[in-house]
Amino acid sequence: MKNTPAKLNDKTNPLSPKHTIVIKGEIIDLTIPKVMGIINVTPDSFYGGSRKTAEKELLDTGTKMLDEGATFLDVGGYSSRPGADDVPLDEELRRVRGAVEALIREIPDAKISVDTFRAEVARLSVDCGASLVNDISAGNLDTNMLSTVAALQVPYIGMHMRGNPQTMKGLVQYDDLMLDIMKYFSELLSHCNRLAINDVIIDPGFGFAKTPKQSFELLSRLEHFHHLDRPILVGVSRKSMIHKTLGITADEALNGTTVLNSVALMKGSAILRVHDVKEAAEAIKLINQLN
Repeated sequence: MKNTPAKLNDKTNPLSPKHTIVIKGEIIDLTIPKVMGIINVTPDSFYGGSRKTAEKELLDTGTKMLDEGATFLDVGGYSSRPGADDVPLDEELRRVRGAVEALIREIPDAKISVDTFRAEVARLSVDCGASLVNDISAGNLDTNMLSTVAALQVPYIGMHMRGNPQTMKGLVQYDDLMLDIMKYFSELLSHCNRLAINDVIIDPGFGFAKTPKQSFELLSRLEHFHHLDRPILVGVSRKSMIHKTLGITADEALNGTTVLNSVALMKGSAILRVHDVKEAAEAIKLINQLN
């Protein structure tokens, strides 16, 4: 498919997202892409700048991200970097519930996504005010997740991965990368449809059970996922596909992140999940000026 630049809100553009999701009765238009700011309430996430464990720091970060143009705040209490230590359920719950409660208390209308693969964390977080569920395993690490989301009736982000954060690094062999992932999402969407989960967003899972080369292949062919007729979330922010390729650190990977986010936007990404909101919002604004 030829990638001719077009305005992101041009409804004639075959690469343009044409979807909406509903959050607490509000229709969110994804025709113009949105930004999701990452807030990790963990001590060991791969990028130190995203770790927010003190309440004041958490609230300051959330407020700043919203001021800079984020539509969503994605709160996670379990580091999913390759090889990360497992986190007990009660510890993840403690981290996430405290963060969600604090953010909602300070910013009542914040649209908070809870980044978890555990159904119980998702349920209790939504009870506390979260309004989306972002599941790195698309229901494969907790068989109760999809039925829980169906009962909660909140938008659901399902990501492609294999294994778990402790094992995924060794699970990078595919018969056909794109076909295998398309089949994975087709099965997920079929399951969600049976459960009446209406708002499903797909995340190809850059870096999750994928080498940097495979992640670049996914990005280069991102438009093929539009055949699934669902909004696409892209999360490449400061990941190893950038800093390993450039021979730098995650701390130095903002410029590379902006480059790849721009590619993703031109291929029809509906949501950018990022550590750096201002730069992502600027990329959306600038690329939307292309004719």
